[in-house]
Order: sequence, then C-alpha cells, then structure tokens
Amino acid sequence: MTEEQKANVVMIRRALISVSDKDGIVDFARELKRFGVEIISTGGTAKTLREAGLAVREVSDVTRFPEMMDGRIKTLHPRIHGGLLAVRDNPKHLAAMSEHDIEPIDMVVVNLYPFEETIAREGVTIEEAIEQIDIGGPAMIRSGAKNFRSVAVVVSPTTYPDLAAELQSRTGGLSLKTRFRLACEAFNRTSIYDSAVFQYLTSQAFEDGPVSQDAELPAAAGVGKSFTLTEQIKSLANDFNLNLHKLSDLRYGENPHQIAALYDGREPRGVAHAELLSGKEMSFNNYVDADAAWQLVCDFDDLACAIIKHTNPAGVALGKSNEAAYRKALACDPVSAFGGIVAFNRKVDEAAARAVSEIFTEVVIAPDYEPAALEVLKTKKSLRVLRTEDTASIEGLEYKQISGGMLVQTSDTHRLKREDLKVVTKRAPSEAEIDDLLFAWTVSKHTKSNAIVYVRDQQTVGVGAGQMSRVDSVKIGAMRAQLPTAGSVLASDAFFPFRDGLDEAAKYGITGVIQPGGSVRDAEVIAAADEHGLAMVFTGIRHFKH
Repeated sequence: MTEEQKANVVMIRRALISVSDKDGIVDFARELKRFGVEIISTGGTAKTLREAGLAVREVSDVTRFPEMMDGRIKTLHPRIHGGLLAVRDNPKHLAAMSEHDIEPIDMVVVNLYPFEETIAREGVTIEEAIEQIDIGGPAMIRSGAKNFRSVAVVVSPTTYPDLAAELQSRTGGLSLKTRFRLACEAFNRTSIYDSAVFQYLTSQAFEDGPVSQDAELPAAAGVGKSFTLTEQIKSLANDFNLNLHKLSDLRYGENPHQIAALYDGREPRGVAHAELLSGKEMSFNNYVDADAAWQLVCDFDDLACAIIKHTNPAGVALGKSNEAAYRKALACDPVSAFGGIVAFNRKVDEAAARAVSEIFTEVVIAPDYEPAALEVLKTKKSLRVLRTEDTASIEGLEYKQISGGMLVQTSDTHRLKREDLKVVTKRAPSEAEIDDLLFAWTVSKHTKSNAIVYVRDQQTVGVGAGQMSRVDSVKIGAMRAQLPTAGSVLASDAFFPFRDGLDEAAKYGITGVIQPGGSVRDAEVIAAADEHGLAMVFTGIRHFKH
C-alpha cells in the first residue's frame, strides 16, 4: 500500500452502535472488538451486546446526561455530534474537542426506528406512528455522513459482512472509497425515511387523521390548503421524491441490450407485488403488459377476461364463467392472442385454466386460482402465473419520464354510468346497445389512442389502436375483426373531428356509437349518424391513452 493509499484509510477505534434491527449486530460488533474498537451504545442495543458478552460503554456515560422523555433524548448532545462532526485535521476543531472533553467517534452504526413497518400494520394509530419517527438516528447518520473523510456510517445490516472483510484486510481500517459509498447510502436512507414520514402524515391529515376534512391549515410544500385527497392531488407537489426500492433485477429491459430492474412504488400493492406462483421469471415487457391487462379487467364489476398484446387489447369479454369469457375474448383475434397476457377478475377454475393452456400464453394474472386450475397451469413450464388481490383502479398519481424531466398526472379512474350518457341522434340506443356501448367505452379507455373498439354482446369484435388517423383506426379495427361487425356498436376514445369516421364505420354494419363529443363539427357528425340510422351517445369525457 502506498503512503497516499494509507492516508485514505481511517482506523476504527471508537464506534457508536444504536440499532432497531439487531440482525447480525452481535457478530459485527465482535469483528470490531477483534481490533480493539471501543463500543458506545444505547438502551436495547447495549443490552443485546452485553448479553453476548461484549463490553459496552453507555451513551449516558459519554454525554454525562441521562436518557429522558421515554428515550426521545439520548444522543442529541455535543459530545456525540462533536465526536462525529469534528474535522480531524482542523486545529480549531481539535482545540474545541480538547476544551469540551469530546472524544472522536470513527464509526456510527445506526438503523432507524421501524417507521415504515409500523405504518404498514393494519389499525395502527397516528400516535403509534409518531413514536416511531426517529430523531437522534437520522441526526447521527447525517453528522457522520457529512464527515465521511473521518467517519464510517453504517445504516444496513446487509453491509456488515463486506465491512468486516475490509476491516480484516486493512487491520481495522476502512478506505475513503468505502466511507464515501457508505455516506451516499446513508443520505439515501434518510431521504427515503423522511419522505415516508411526510407521505404518511399528509395522508392522515387529508383523510381520517388528526385534523378534520374541512380544516384549513397553512399550505406546506406540495400540500394543498383543502385537506382532501382530491385537492392534494389536484394541487400536485412542488417537489416529488419517489424513493423507489429495488425489488429485483430483470434479465433486461424492453430489448436485450437495455439494463432493467423492478422497483416498488409508494404503496406495496399492484402488479409489482403480485405473487409468482409458477413459471419463468417476469420480464420487463411481461410486467408492462400484465399491468395493462390487470387494470382493464379491474375496471369491470362483472366477470371479465382480457387478452393483451403489447399493452393493447387483443380481445375482451364478459361471461357467465371464466372459460366462457376467455373463449369470447379469444375469438376476437386468436392470432394476436398467441404469446399474449391473459387477465381474469375472478378466481380461475380448472375449465378456464385448460382453455388458456390450449395456446401459448406468456402470463396469466388473476386474484386467485383453484388448486386444480393451478395444477393445470403449472404443466406449462414457461407460463408465468401471477396472483394479486389488489384492485388497480385506485386514485393516485402516474409518472411518465421524458428527456430531462417527468410528467405527473392523476390516474384515469373515471367510470361512466348510464345516466352520464347524452343521446344526440334521432334514434336512441336500446338497452342492449347501451350495455355494449358502456362495455366498448371501458375497453377504449385501455386502448392506445386513437382508439376504436367494435363490440357486440359484451365481446370485442375488432380493435383499432394507436393510429395517427381516427378514420384509419376505424378501418383497421374492422379489417382485423375475425367476427362479423354487422350489428356491433363502436366506441371512440375521443371525438370524431370529421364525419368521415362515421361514414366509414357505417359501412361495417354498426348500429350505435359512443364518443366524447366536443368537436367543432359535432353537428356534421351527428347528421352523418342520423343519415345512417345510427344511435349515438356523447360521454362528455375523453380517454386518451398515450
């Protein structure tokens, strides 16, 4: 080792250990003791180490101040933070340490109160959550991390083995590179922790927490003045900290040359947390398509099945049984269904499982499976079988990255009701047509714009997705139809800018149309519908999906 390299190694002589998660701490403390490290500790940690036969110095002996207020005050003291923050080659700092009898601390091992675990418990009160907001821990972590040139900060038990190995190789020292890496991890941890506290407290204030729904409080950063979830989302925060935690690495991204991983969101729910019951590991594209399929079927209250290919519906249907719904969905486009994603919004039975197994399928996702169904699906070694009970249509925020920034919007959770429909043509739709129009409208919501969906008897007949021209979507939806389009209804996710789309659709024998309306040429489009004897309703709402 060169002299320069030696200068970058800090020998650990004194360590402060105060951990909530005591996994591995005794073994790590023993490694420190091998090199004569003095250990300072608090409360439960000190008790654990002493019971393991390790000598420990109480923090109160260092501060000469007792712990108080149920442990809220114990490490917030100059003899602790001075020992962490002192710049070791600064004469003024050294003089201050000497004057006030402050001893240097070379390592701080802290993992924080289990706030995230506490708020995840069902029925936890806000008082219980507040008591798990760590104050001294983050303060020590930040002090040590700021002074990484002299101090090593350890915030996770997963790092103990590697640090022990380096301590052995350097006879009780840690390199500057390691200390800097630990400092970065430390600031990341406190950032995530503080964000979790902020999100929890604001959610309590906005919903059923310590202030009433109508209370008016000064607006905090990113917090609306009206304490309702809707107002919070409408205002949107000035700053967002996503604080994602990696769940797993993926083999690759959309393409083999792209690196990818799966991270969880702000809440432990949804497809990201679905249970893989059988089959190969999920890929990047599998997750994207499975989420599209799951969100679609969750938008139906009735038993539904959706087959998705590249995030667009290849077929969707309602049925009296899972098998019936699946076979109806498959009939829409059996060619595109090959290698697709199948979603059910009901527990899968054996008959449905056997039907799905008849063609190659990448993923099946459902709220649950009967044991016999699971045995059938497990015979397909490549088929990924996912189980999730979380509904998809929950109000929240969506994020979409663009170069140099991020777009944020509220989720499209709007559901259309019969009473929302406005009949604009001379002929009003029949009850059966209304059922199909509402079904088609829901499917169009989950289809890439410009979206055109043909439906008959609660079954997609043809889907035109992602075209630059709406009239082209009309043509492609009919062209791809494997079932007769005559007698079907048509949904358009946005208004018809010209009557040519209606004229084209009428050629295929449709009887009704559902669309938002709002075009400057609505009158011409309505006139075209009347000329063709179509029933048309306006929704007053658009469902673009980009």
